[in-house]
Amino acid sequence: MAIDWTQIYKKYKGQWIALKEDEKTVIADGKTAKVVFEKAKKKGFLKPLLFRVPQENLPYFG
Repeated sequence: MAIDWTQIYKKYKGQWIALKEDEKTVIADGKTAKVVFEKAKKKGFLKPLLFRVPQENLPYFG
């Protein structure tokens, strides 16, 4: 089932984010993957899903 990241895109476009295992909950954000990973580790998440939110919201079919 597809996950709707519309709200994540609106709030974090152009930034790196770390997500919980549910792939919906943002646990950290920042300008670089390294910064985001460190923030997530400090919160106790050792294996967060890192994702760079694109600047533009383009359609994707897969």
